[in-house]
Amino acid sequence: MAASVVKAPKCPRRGSAKEQQQQQQPKASASKSNKESNNWHWWMLLASVFLVTFATRFYKVTEPDHICWDETHFGKMGSWYINRTFFFDVHPPLGKMLIGLSGYLTGYNGTFPFEKPGDKYNETAYQGMRYFCTTLGALIMPMGFDTVYDLTRSHEAALLSAAYLIFDVGLLTLNQYILLDPILLFFMMGSVWGMVKISKATASGGSYSIRWWFWLFLTGTMLSCTISVKFVGLFVVLLVGLHTATELWIILGDLGQPIVETLKQIACRAISLILWPILLYTLFFYIHLSVLNRSGNGDGFYSSAFQSRLIGNSLYNASMPRDVAYGSVVTIKNHKTGGGYLHSHFHLYPKGSGARQQQITTYTHKDDNNKWLIKPHNKQRLPKDKLQLLRHGDLVRLEHLVTKRNLHSHSEPAPMTKKHLQVTGYGEAGAGDANDVWRVLVVGGKVNETVHTVTSRLMLIHYLQNCALTSSGKQLPKWGFEQQEVSCNLNVRDKYAHWNIEDNEHKLLPSVSFSVYAPGFFARFLESHAVMLQGNAGLKPKDGEVTSRPWQWPINYRGQFFSGSSYRIYLLGNPVIWWSNLVFLGLFVAVFLANAILQQRRAGQLRSQLRSQVYSEDSEPSTTDLCSCCPEEQLEQQQQQLQHSDPLRAAAWLFVGWLLHYLPFWAMGRVLYFHHYFPALIFNSLLTGVMFNYIIQSLPRWIQHILLGVLLSLIVYSFALFSPLAYGMSGPLANEPNSTMHSLKWLSTWEF
Repeated sequence: MAASVVKAPKCPRRGSAKEQQQQQQPKASASKSNKESNNWHWWMLLASVFLVTFATRFYKVTEPDHICWDETHFGKMGSWYINRTFFFDVHPPLGKMLIGLSGYLTGYNGTFPFEKPGDKYNETAYQGMRYFCTTLGALIMPMGFDTVYDLTRSHEAALLSAAYLIFDVGLLTLNQYILLDPILLFFMMGSVWGMVKISKATASGGSYSIRWWFWLFLTGTMLSCTISVKFVGLFVVLLVGLHTATELWIILGDLGQPIVETLKQIACRAISLILWPILLYTLFFYIHLSVLNRSGNGDGFYSSAFQSRLIGNSLYNASMPRDVAYGSVVTIKNHKTGGGYLHSHFHLYPKGSGARQQQITTYTHKDDNNKWLIKPHNKQRLPKDKLQLLRHGDLVRLEHLVTKRNLHSHSEPAPMTKKHLQVTGYGEAGAGDANDVWRVLVVGGKVNETVHTVTSRLMLIHYLQNCALTSSGKQLPKWGFEQQEVSCNLNVRDKYAHWNIEDNEHKLLPSVSFSVYAPGFFARFLESHAVMLQGNAGLKPKDGEVTSRPWQWPINYRGQFFSGSSYRIYLLGNPVIWWSNLVFLGLFVAVFLANAILQQRRAGQLRSQLRSQVYSEDSEPSTTDLCSCCPEEQLEQQQQQLQHSDPLRAAAWLFVGWLLHYLPFWAMGRVLYFHHYFPALIFNSLLTGVMFNYIIQSLPRWIQHILLGVLLSLIVYSFALFSPLAYGMSGPLANEPNSTMHSLKWLSTWEF
């Protein structure tokens, strides 16, 4: 790969030109014949890979005809793109936009609700979206075949790697549904494919050719698309970045090239692999924010100013009072990224969670339970025709408009954050006690400064407890409807204790156009990322949800149900493929370390021989010694051959790809699922093909073919055994003796 751009020093030929020409002619003819034969074999194998891949992927692709697993999310999001309805998701937009586009182009009208797994599609034109995702998933295998062939120039290695991808029932399952995973894996594989093609073109002296530029920009496009589907696309960006840096370092060390060559290579790659992907990534978000221009259920995750750009939102082209006054009915939004609305409802805190008074939470969706009436601290109501503006430092009571209870705090600990005080709804018909009094402070405000809608950042300080109303960000259990905890922090410098007034209603206040608050594209672009990153970090498992840990993934410890009806689909890797992948992963580490030690010892031996060798200055070389080189050149050539063994270098980069796509999950605090391992699995499967071919290459050719045939037969047979997991099972579960899958329950943790 990267090191292949280093060219071995030319060996000075001895003998007459005629003798050299006579010897070179049959070699050239044989070389041409071998090249044509290799090309023919390559095309035949590639056609076979295409045929088998598409046959396995598109078989039963429209079955089952009901929602499976996360189709309920991504199918729904595709519908929202068709309807131009804004929503919130923790992933960047490209994958969902492509799903929506594929549905729109194949006749889906965006009206199916995608409510829950198991719901029948009936007459809905869902097939186009499945075909689209499956097609992208199927293209991974030919790209993997060509990538391994370019790395090793071995048909056997390329074929075995492709077979490991084709006959894995887990990858098959993940490819066949309306999900982001096949889209992500396609762009990831395309990035690696392009990376290898760039290296190949550079090594062959094709830099700056049209072909070279094509692969550079294709790789940049694939990188941008990968990270535009999911943020884990950053891992393949790191891989390509490391590989590119290594290649540039080797070019810098080639003394046969001027330093300007290195600078040109850096500039070209910076344009195509950095600037171009950034431009594309920004363009995808521009399209995303332009298409989703109508209010939806994700509005509340974003700031008030952001929402003012959404058609149908209460803030879009709204006219409302700029000032806030006593008697105003307001909604109060937490000012942190993704913050919700101050919210209450008739339900009480349960026993053991502080005082059994009315719950106060934050909630990201808009409803009437978010509305509060601002009252003076010492009066129940103001005269109807008297206007008094709310100012910095005022003492107020906040009455929940629906339940008529006041925002209240006391010395009881909060239900989740025990260092904070509990916040409740208290009183009857707006009458409460002294613990309902709060001081309104404008952050950075001055005495008598008035409070403004949206633009004023506020703190609410409890008058008696001297604590700040805050949103801890912790999710309440089911008794709190999984909304966010609201508490009162004795540390009044809490950065999450900032709020702003969003909706403001008052009959006596003049209204102004809300369009003055509307942000531009780049402000919304940055806020979208802040909300997505916070949403990712906050993903926690729900009660009863099946999750997994990274140590379980490579050993295929437990799968997950895609469909739980009588027609069952179960995501599980082909155990023969997954467990043999681990064997070859271990073999690579052992062989690579042994080879590194051997290289170091041989290099030392060559240097020792060179020092002890004595040459006669008067001796003449024989004219029959056509390929002899001076000792220094011979040493350099042998060292390069030792240090740059193509199969091991290829395997090393695939191993790095596996590490980058697996190890980071060990450090993640968010909820994790089994399907997160599949990007790493692809690198492991490609590595297996390379290592198998490397290990058997010293054997006679016929034995190599027998071993390859045995291994291919084994994985095809295992695929036939486990294919019902992907294509659908019915009848008793595998743990029952009369089940047709009973004999395949090799681990007790498998639940099919």
